Amino acid sequence: MRDSLFYRQPEFEIVPMTSEHCRAVADLHAQRFPRAWGDGEFLSLLLQPNSFGFAAWQTNTLIFKAPLSGFVLAREVAGEAEILTIAVSDKVARFGLGWRLMQAALREAKARGGESMFLEVDDGNQAALGLYRKLGFEKAGERPAYYTDENGRRSSALVMRRDLR
Repeated sequence: MRDSLFYRQPEFEIVPMTSEHCRAVADLHAQRFPRAWGDGEFLSLLLQPNSFGFAAWQTNTLIFKAPLSGFVLAREVAGEAEILTIAVSDKVARFGLGWRLMQAALREAKARGGESMFLEVDDGNQAALGLYRKLGFEKAGERPAYYTDENGRRSSALVMRRDLR
């Protein structure tokens, strides 16, 4: 058990993602995904009028300029929304930040007229699958051998869907 005098759960500030966040977002993406997107790719997506995202930083830390803790990037077109990518730093995993980022994206997608939300997830990513199922996502399809890890192993992408109405 951790001593509560010396240990506090992280607290986060979640803000709309802007172009100034793209470098930090790309850096975190590179830490979490073997095929990382660059800051230019994030900027290009973010500048599309139907795209939106959220970035999060830990606020109760002694570090003056804390590194990015997590982000989500999504888009909504003609009633269908899609999570393009989401990542949470290893340092703050399991503290509910992924849940909060997904809730922000779900609310924004609905506010933009989205009727359903889709995402793709590696079928081996049990933590993400658990989160998405708790959020009400269900399997809508599968793309066999879609992902390749750094060792050349292939895994399927599960396409998941959730109603926003």
